[in-house]
Amino acid sequence: MKRFLKIAGIGVGALVALLLVAVGAVYGITQMKMGAKLEVAGHQLTVNSDSATLERGRHIIYSFAMCADCHGTDLGGFPMIEEPIVARLYGANLTAGEGGVGGTLTDLDWERAIRHGVAKDGRKLLYMPAHEYALLHDDDMAAVIAYLNQLPPVNRTNPPNTVGPIARALLLGGQFKLLRADLMDHNAAHTAVIAEAPTAEYGKYLSVACAGCHGQNFSGGPMPGAPPEWTPPSNLTPTGIGHYTEENFFALLREGRRPAGTMADTVQMPVRLTKNLNDNEIRALWAYLKTVPPKEYATK
Repeated sequence: MKRFLKIAGIGVGALVALLLVAVGAVYGITQMKMGAKLEVAGHQLTVNSDSATLERGRHIIYSFAMCADCHGTDLGGFPMIEEPIVARLYGANLTAGEGGVGGTLTDLDWERAIRHGVAKDGRKLLYMPAHEYALLHDDDMAAVIAYLNQLPPVNRTNPPNTVGPIARALLLGGQFKLLRADLMDHNAAHTAVIAEAPTAEYGKYLSVACAGCHGQNFSGGPMPGAPPEWTPPSNLTPTGIGHYTEENFFALLREGRRPAGTMADTVQMPVRLTKNLNDNEIRALWAYLKTVPPKEYATK
């Protein structure tokens, strides 16, 4: 019996040692990934501050780009994920107030951060959806920067970002897009200006931030690393919303109301921002989603 217990104890000890080695390897490799610097030249823009440009920048931020969803209504920073075993991630304070980055960034720094996911010192920004904002054309990018440059200061210092074991394992397995800068072609040509009209082409342009939750093919499904209480994003392809009318689509984006009268989860579905889309923008999104290939709801 004693011999069996001794052997069992050695086996358990070996398993624990292997587990510690595996955990150490995951932490070491992911730390190297997150700590690696990335040199990106960026693209110098002409940034004007006339009233029309500032209004365009405000509209982009508080509607289809959904910047306020991560950075807060006042853009002074906001908790995105607060699950220690997954990660603690906070949208940065974008203002020039205490704890903010606004007063420290040039126009080129803003462009590199938003379009490339790279900080002023070359760090790769965590969970910054630069691969989506890289699609903004120069005029809209310049308008966003103009608006950010004149934000009222907000004094708010966010806690440091931390990445837990689940997020690290998912990052290593390619399931968690924590470092979007690693997933991009930083030399790709920028989008040409698209006419603001209720067309599928303009709708595709406006959908840049939707893919962040609903997936690149808009089929929705559970998000890797998301807390269990989160409602998985819906399927926006014709398989999922083929029964919607344009009127139903307006009601969803403006009020969060589905065709059956039930309400969408407004914690996950940012109706507070989509309600700011104008009629032509909603019609353009509707026109585009009708062209998306039907896909089954993602379950993994």
